[in-house]
Amino acid sequence: MSDELKVIITRPEQQGLQLKQALAEIGIASICQPLFDYQLNTDAKHIHQQIEQLSPNIIIFISVAAVEFANKALPLKNWIQSQQTIIAVGETTQLALFKLGIQAICPKTYTSEGILALSQLEESQLTHIAPANILIVRGDGGRELLAEQLRLRGANVKYLESYQRHWLPFTSEHIDQWHQKNINTIVITSNDLLKRVVDLIDITDNYWQNTCLWLVVSERIAQSAQKMGLKNVVNSNGANNQLIITTLLNMES
Repeated sequence: MSDELKVIITRPEQQGLQLKQALAEIGIASICQPLFDYQLNTDAKHIHQQIEQLSPNIIIFISVAAVEFANKALPLKNWIQSQQTIIAVGETTQLALFKLGIQAICPKTYTSEGILALSQLEESQLTHIAPANILIVRGDGGRELLAEQLRLRGANVKYLESYQRHWLPFTSEHIDQWHQKNINTIVITSNDLLKRVVDLIDITDNYWQNTCLWLVVSERIAQSAQKMGLKNVVNSNGANNQLIITTLLNMES
């Protein structure tokens, strides 16, 4: 790795610009290159129907976007009750809920596996509160592991997909521009993003395959990157800006 990091941030614009500013404050150059944005995927009527049909006693929010778009469609204070158990996948999602006046539990590991390890979701606990009706608030698509495992534990699980991803135009010409700007670090926050970029780069290019640093935010994405032939992969073990920045600073040292 070069001593001077030059970073591409592929996450959506709002989050990307926040990371870009944080990196600039510590002297790391970066370019915000969002590959997708979010669009509202529900409305107040649909949320009311979901709540009436399921009567959830546990609600799990998968991301900040899941919180923000659900709240945009119907303010959370209108349908979340104090007796419900609210779970946030990570600290940033927990903070987004807190800002809306909602207290949420957060696992130590910000993954589906981390959520499943929570004592509140143990099979004995779910059996005790039967019927355990769980609403997972997320975007369109995603991993099915969480819902599958919760169902095996006896829970009734439904999804509220509050937003959908909209992929932005992105071609191999963008990759050429990255080369010209001497980009040597790519921040990847999902397997979908990883696949999108790898589909457009020349995977036989020794630079992208062997030299460029691929900073990913989970072990699952790291394993996917390695299976794709990428050699220089580092895991920040979380998608929040501080974890990403700390990982990058460690790469510089």
